[in-house]
Amino acid sequence: MHAWEAIQNTVDYIEAHIKEDISAERLSEIAGLSPFYFQRLFKRLVNRTVQEYIKLRRLALVIAELEKDQQRILDIALDYRFSSHANFTRAFKSTYGLTPEEYRERRPLLNTFLKPEISMSYTMIDEGVPLLAGNIVLEINRKTLNEPETYLGFETKVKIEDQIPAGESTGVDIPGQLWKQYHKEKERFAEYLNPDVELGMSYRPDPQRGEFTYFAGGLASQKEIPEGMVKEVLPPGEYVVCSIEAESFEALVTKALYQAGKYLFGTWLPNHKLVTQPFSAEKYFKNMDGIYYMEVWVIPAAIE
Repeated sequence: MHAWEAIQNTVDYIEAHIKEDISAERLSEIAGLSPFYFQRLFKRLVNRTVQEYIKLRRLALVIAELEKDQQRILDIALDYRFSSHANFTRAFKSTYGLTPEEYRERRPLLNTFLKPEISMSYTMIDEGVPLLAGNIVLEINRKTLNEPETYLGFETKVKIEDQIPAGESTGVDIPGQLWKQYHKEKERFAEYLNPDVELGMSYRPDPQRGEFTYFAGGLASQKEIPEGMVKEVLPPGEYVVCSIEAESFEALVTKALYQAGKYLFGTWLPNHKLVTQPFSAEKYFKNMDGIYYMEVWVIPAAIE
């Protein structure tokens, strides 16, 4: 067994027993490693200590429970092994920037710490070869876009430190909030939009301010730009495109997108000696035949 497989086994065990008391000693036994070496290896591969990871996964999973208004917050806290309402509130606010009560009242979209699929960092696929990991399927290809694509929507500034790395940062999901705005208002602009394709775009980084611009919108069906919306263009050129399939839309835009992005930027591109321009786009396609599908588009540049 590879060392990363031992750590993946403990990550899977944590997920299955998240409402139980979990000790580092028990996890080291499952991994077949000494407690000292296990904790060092876990932090290296998961990027958090064992106890930090367990706490962050519990705080991720309680979100769905808080959406059930009939459940008392104290009961949720105790169910997920927090010692008291006060302890839970401190941990929740420290992680997300608001209290559980404030979350229940406002219901903002949140970035949560997602369960990693460690095996993906140790698997290399060729172009056009599907990779199955967990409950997602991804495939990477090079594509040429011959004609520009025009999109209409909204944009906002996003603090880099609050959103990156995706899947590991916590707090209010600013791009998610922009998508929420777009889906709330897009019916007013339906005559200008193709309902089958939507685009999220991260671009115009500003290192001095520590932020980038994020755009959320739909494919334009006509040239006119309605008042209140902005236009962005996916330019023609050569792209590396990572296609992603998942079992549900929620899984597609959270866990699947996180795992695919981590694999694309952390494993596939470096192994192909490629870097990318400071730009990425997420294309979302209308659900067809029960398949939830999207693509991540990046512009490659060879390493000098």
